[in-house]
Amino acid sequence: MELSTPAWRTNNTAMNESDDYQHLYCATEIFTLNVLRVIVALAGLAGNAIVLWLLGFHMHRNAFSVYILNLAGADFLFLFFQTLYSLKGILYHVHAIFIGLPIYLLTVSNFAYLSSLSMLSAISTERCLSALWPIWYRCRRPRRTSAAMCALLWAFSLILSLLEGNACGIFFGSSLSAWCERLDFITFAWLIVLLVVLSGSSLALLLRVFCGSHRIAVTRLYVTIALTVLVFLLFGLSYGIYWFLLGWIGELYRVFPCNVYQVTAFLSCVNSCANPFIYFLVGSIRHHRFQRQTLKMLLRRAIQDTPEEEGRERSSSGQETV
Repeated sequence: MELSTPAWRTNNTAMNESDDYQHLYCATEIFTLNVLRVIVALAGLAGNAIVLWLLGFHMHRNAFSVYILNLAGADFLFLFFQTLYSLKGILYHVHAIFIGLPIYLLTVSNFAYLSSLSMLSAISTERCLSALWPIWYRCRRPRRTSAAMCALLWAFSLILSLLEGNACGIFFGSSLSAWCERLDFITFAWLIVLLVVLSGSSLALLLRVFCGSHRIAVTRLYVTIALTVLVFLLFGLSYGIYWFLLGWIGELYRVFPCNVYQVTAFLSCVNSCANPFIYFLVGSIRHHRFQRQTLKMLLRRAIQDTPEEEGRERSSSGQETV
């Protein structure tokens, strides 16, 4: 029934084999979600690959583009393994061909999900600090802070995912159910911390932009971060809640007997797919110059942290100089 969920989580979700109608309904629903997930994931892979190519090789990186580069890498990794498991489910449904994928790939997928949320929280916090304490941020902030923070977040997410996978029997087959449940709750607590940091920094930045006597101008970078956070809260959060908390609640499957994981995985793929399209959309809005815009120029404009008027003045002065 559920080819993407590990065996230790589906022991209490087996359906009654005599209920053929329920089985057919669930199989059809899971097949449909797998097809939709492949379509969305392939579009997201292409979009994130373009962002990785442009930021990695064709654009000068700053403090915020480093986070966006790592966020695109985490989203690309997550979408890649979700595509593999969706294709596996489609082949099994259509041709009854079972392809045995290593179960540890799910650990890699969860590692990418944790890394993606960590990068998003870090970029929101960094933008909040630059708005609340601009002098300190420009004069006292260490130059390599973004790269060091990204490395730490990658390492911490990897260690947490490996510990959980080892305790839950992914690598060696021997599951320590007590430690597996504890590490799941520890991971969920880390998700709560990241969510609080993400929401708090976004709210503080929102108040600084629209309230108070010292308001700051809205930049394209702020719009990009705000839309990315909003999309994650709407689509990406459900995957973490299910995997690290609701997967242990057996009563959940009496209400949603066959499609809980598939729905949350599909919504998370929508979140990872939407990020590169948000960048290019924000880079293209309110563009008054009638000239052909490349993806590189749109991405550069999307992470622009200067007001529109100032950016136009700099552009016009640069053109006059040329």
